Amino acid sequence: MPESSSRVLSAAKPWLELLGASVIAGVLVTALAVPAVSLTSATVSRSVGLFEDLPSTLDIGALSQKSEIYSTNTDGSNTLLATVFDQNRQEVGWDEIAPAVKDAVVSTEDPRFYEHNGVDLTSTLRAALSNVTSGGVESGASTITMQYVKNILVQRAEALDNEADREKAYAEATDTSLDRKLTEMRLAIGLEKKYNKDQILLGYLNIANFGGSVYGIEAAANYYYGTTAAQLTVAQAASLIATVNEPNGLRIDEPENIEANKARRDVDVLASMLKQHTITQAQYDEAVATPVTPVITEPSTGCQTAASGAAYFCDYVTWIVKNDPTFGATADERWSNFKTGGFQIFTTLNPTLQANANETMTEYVPASSDELDLGSTIVTVEPGTGRILAMAQNKTYVPGESADPGSTSLNYNTDQGYGGSSGFQVGSTYKVFTLAEWLKQGNTLGERVNGNPQTFDRADFTNSCVDISGEPYSPKNDSGSRPGTVTVQYALTNSVNNAFIAMAEELDLCQIRNTAQSLGVHRADGGELGSNLADILGTQTIAPLTMAAAYAGIAANGVYCKPVAIDRILDASGAELQPPQAECAQALDPTVASTLAYAMKGPIQSGTATASNPYDDVEHIGKTGTTDNEKDTWMIGASTRAATAVWVGNVSGDVSMTDVETNGYSGYSVRHRIWKSVMTANDEVLQPAADFPEPDDDLVYGSGSSSSDDSSTDAPATTTPTPTTDPTQPGTVPTPGSSVAPVPAPEGDDTVGRGDEDQPGQN
Repeated sequence: MPESSSRVLSAAKPWLELLGASVIAGVLVTALAVPAVSLTSATVSRSVGLFEDLPSTLDIGALSQKSEIYSTNTDGSNTLLATVFDQNRQEVGWDEIAPAVKDAVVSTEDPRFYEHNGVDLTSTLRAALSNVTSGGVESGASTITMQYVKNILVQRAEALDNEADREKAYAEATDTSLDRKLTEMRLAIGLEKKYNKDQILLGYLNIANFGGSVYGIEAAANYYYGTTAAQLTVAQAASLIATVNEPNGLRIDEPENIEANKARRDVDVLASMLKQHTITQAQYDEAVATPVTPVITEPSTGCQTAASGAAYFCDYVTWIVKNDPTFGATADERWSNFKTGGFQIFTTLNPTLQANANETMTEYVPASSDELDLGSTIVTVEPGTGRILAMAQNKTYVPGESADPGSTSLNYNTDQGYGGSSGFQVGSTYKVFTLAEWLKQGNTLGERVNGNPQTFDRADFTNSCVDISGEPYSPKNDSGSRPGTVTVQYALTNSVNNAFIAMAEELDLCQIRNTAQSLGVHRADGGELGSNLADILGTQTIAPLTMAAAYAGIAANGVYCKPVAIDRILDASGAELQPPQAECAQALDPTVASTLAYAMKGPIQSGTATASNPYDDVEHIGKTGTTDNEKDTWMIGASTRAATAVWVGNVSGDVSMTDVETNGYSGYSVRHRIWKSVMTANDEVLQPAADFPEPDDDLVYGSGSSSSDDSSTDAPATTTPTPTTDPTQPGTVPTPGSSVAPVPAPEGDDTVGRGDEDQPGQN
């Protein structure tokens, strides 16, 4: 500063101390920002008046903080899955910051911080005189409190959802105009009246940007030096404080900035600390001699960092947030609030079961194949609660679009509205809903129906929902089999297509659909669930999670619970928020549910799903499914503790899984290997698994019994046979769980779900 300016400053200082800070600030800011030739008494007068009219209070508000997503271990403890943020920040308290950090920022940025009232009149006058002398604006004389005000206004601007509003507010907060400087000073003075110095300094250190998305001293210490704010050395503290005036130009995760950062650290920060006697000469010499050596520690950000293949589950959680009004009024507002709100989301995911599901998937199904657009999923739901315990996929999760066939952001386990696909045809796994309606109407497992290939007249069917008139319907059985007249139990155990269409002929197709819907079944693309003849055989496109939850409802004795992924939500203050609820309800009468579960032991013990049986002394129910041309293969089943759906098939295209190998295994039967491995682990971890309730005898055998001609193959029979325990005879009622040894079925399915012209299957 010129000598004349110094003399003026020295002479003026006593007078400044006698005047009010507000008036002086108005005068000085005018001098600070207006060239000498323009400075008049009228200008000064207007500035003082304007200053007095400015708002003097500022609501600090909540800082943008990272949100964290946790899994839940079997013992109830939690493990961090992923962190999501716009600003990587973790607020800390006064005692969690090393004294060297506080000394560094005060010594460098505002040596008289503990003496002024928000505006340093001495520094402001010096800057004003310098600007008047130079004829321009070269200095702003911002105190730490004024910088804090600016950061608060910037933070508030960046939190706005509307882009236009956000850009406007940010421009106003960072404008170099006289009005902005006056506002900043006025608010700083008001802030100092409300908070003490330590509170203001702490707030500044928690809000300041340290380059990129790193905000606050704790995140800066973590990211740049792999330590905490409390453990920073003098040299490290000075290096970080050196960045606050030029965060992106002096950030030390970019090698080209290291030299410039060290220069500012040594010449400005450490020298100021020595001058202000906050460090000794020995500390100064040691720090200056210390090279700037960053230890970059990348934060765990985004779902792609989730361990054990949990990225797709994590992504599903983010979609729940986007759809849940707990987090805001609109999807954009909800997502913005989540990324900045410092939430802790404690999910239902069990890390042990997730790790096993992921390892199983990796072992049996590759991420891509030269033969087809290969996809596979595993999802496990807890009966009676709807809690999702595991969710795996054969692809690598990447946000956004990917040209790599082994990577995708689409979650094949979930609905389209939750980051998923449009679903997949579920084949014969859908037959259990026809059987459920069959039992609801008082029919039995022992009744017999014609399972042979036949032509059905649509006029013979009832559908109270839609008109299904049209050409006759001629479904096929797998391999063209002609089993004759069979019991309903046999039809399920061996998945006989024509037998289920014959059963549907005695029911209301609309009510079959309604029964499926009562167990949460819906199309993944949001369309209306169909009730056509072909839908009986599984041509609707449904997400694996939906099917797992439906089977969980059967396993819970008819209590269906909507799938839930979140157990608890805490906001940044630690307050509990209401997570989405499972909305459990009795979808099936317990007598119907127990009898349905009893029947579903058949495929596992002696039918199409025997290759999936873990044989581990835990009771299981299940059903296989295959679609036209074997493009989709399924195995869905449950114990009383876990329901798991496995799908392996074409994401797009129509390649038969019988012609494909996955990691050396038959593409058609690999679903069984996967399901067996997953359920074996589920049974080990989720002990004890109770047996299923006993069935209702009247729904198994009927109130009476009589024989019929087993050789009939031309028309359905509806009389009740004499019960037996032999599962090998088409005309008898198998008794799942009996001591009779199961008859192994081929390692595939069963039956092929046939589309029809009214409701073609779509993927």
